[in-house]
Amino acid sequence: MPAVTVEDTTTLPRVPLSAPRTVRRRVRSVTTAPAGFEGDGFPVRRAFAGVDLRDLDPFLHMDQMGEVEYAPGEPKGTSWHPHRGFETVTYIIDGTFEHADSHGGGGTISNGDTQWMTAGGGVLHIEAPPESLVISGGLFHGLQLWVNLPKAQKWVEPRYQDLRADRSLLLASPDGGAFLRVIAGDVGGHRGPGTTYTPMAMVHATIAPGATLDLPWDPGFNALVYVLSGNGSVGIDGAPVTTGQLAVLGPGDTVTVRGATHQDSRTPSLDVVVLGGRPIREPIAMYGPFVMNTRQEVLDAFTDHSAGRLGTIPAQHVAHAGVRGETGQADGTVAVPVE
Repeated sequence: MPAVTVEDTTTLPRVPLSAPRTVRRRVRSVTTAPAGFEGDGFPVRRAFAGVDLRDLDPFLHMDQMGEVEYAPGEPKGTSWHPHRGFETVTYIIDGTFEHADSHGGGGTISNGDTQWMTAGGGVLHIEAPPESLVISGGLFHGLQLWVNLPKAQKWVEPRYQDLRADRSLLLASPDGGAFLRVIAGDVGGHRGPGTTYTPMAMVHATIAPGATLDLPWDPGFNALVYVLSGNGSVGIDGAPVTTGQLAVLGPGDTVTVRGATHQDSRTPSLDVVVLGGRPIREPIAMYGPFVMNTRQEVLDAFTDHSAGRLGTIPAQHVAHAGVRGETGQADGTVAVPVE
């Protein structure tokens, strides 16, 4: 799991030590992500499956894509599809993905790169492996996160951020046992490169066997820890977690994650993504690629898409454009008041 690595974590800026009266968060729940398939058939783990949206707010959905070793000809992506009302964050750990959208955003992202697409009032986009990867096959592993937008910003102009791996803020725990890549948000006074409408933080941490990470965390944010690989525990209560599990934590100002002393031979360290954001606490109406506040707004999004008002596929891209998204939740409209 390369993403961004360093040979000597002691050379990095340090996460500050926890204050004497810090409140370390306790674990409220641990869930295991079910496996599924997305797009044209690439394997995913549905990281948030079974978790109440009120515990996730401001987040909506997250897929762990892979980890999968493709044979030649096997790599897959998605076809052209619309989005409205939220942001997608795609973080590639291993492998390569190409993005294009109807608002002019696009590019290739690979080991440690992040693309941040604000759909806002509406955009069409596509994500697919480059032709070279399709021909050769190879390792692919990444995440896609959906971040809700508040009602006042659901109609903003679409925006694309290309966050190269070398722009990630790199930190270490005080004893050097944990290595952090801060993609967005403020962690102990250190700010990552991502620009967000919804106040939030996103960190990919690698924790050595037996090491403990006490991560300063905004007390106004929720806190989620998703295990990419390895074994360990989360929270002051030490709830055990393993690959593909999500821990939802309660209130406090510190997130604690420990690496198990003994790891599997294939996963020498514990790799987690720590997420948190300020809850929006507004009604949510979701159907597939549209996330709005009311059922009527979702129906309007379908009408606008059918009428071509969510964008036009660039002439150089010839592909089918259907109403589909990267989520397995496209089987019904739900209106959930988040309080």
